[in-house]
Amino acid sequence: MRERFDLRSAAPRLPGLLVGLVAFGIGVALMVESGLGLSPWEVLHQGISVRTGIPIGTVSIMLGVVVLLLWIPIGERPGIGTVANIALIGSTTNVTLGILPDLGPFTFEGAEPADLLARAGLVLGGILVIGVGSGFYLGADLGPGPRDGLMTGLHRRYGWSIRRVRTALEIGVLVVGFLLGGTIGIGTILFAVLIGPLVQLFLGLLDREGRISRARRAEIAEEAELAGE
Repeated sequence: MRERFDLRSAAPRLPGLLVGLVAFGIGVALMVESGLGLSPWEVLHQGISVRTGIPIGTVSIMLGVVVLLLWIPIGERPGIGTVANIALIGSTTNVTLGILPDLGPFTFEGAEPADLLARAGLVLGGILVIGVGSGFYLGADLGPGPRDGLMTGLHRRYGWSIRRVRTALEIGVLVVGFLLGGTIGIGTILFAVLIGPLVQLFLGLLDREGRISRARRAEIAEEAELAGE
């Protein structure tokens, strides 16, 4: 915890943190512009954006602050990366969406092959960029994002498995986001299938010190103990 806010110790890892968060925001914007579906939390952000008119990146920032406040009763502690996560991903998403050409909402009826190809490229590129960004961000190990911290905090506080906490939260935000007008589609499915292997791949390449690998082994052992109780 102290190391995550110690600028002297964190300085060598800050470039990776910043690159990762900016890449993550760009990836989110690419998926939004594709119109083919988003990750569960982004579906919620988009749904709130649709209802309120607030830009999706700004919604991400605002909701990130709300989620961070939920850390207080479960005893989770933030780091530099947590604060940067809230500020940079949403801001980058807004800026990138302002630069990308507007393809408009997607409909299968009357869709041109070139349009489908462009959208497929955007959604796959978005997932790939998010995977790379996640590898940089997690490899920096300067504090979890607010949403990931909520999952791990609930796991540590109540002993619930991370898998179950993550599934419950993501299904919940996905349903609420869809009801509010967020986009669920093939991109949502592709994200669920591809993001895990991509993050594992890029984290392995970028976490040269093995910092996250060691932490993950401890979590796996802890989950195994909980499953055996």
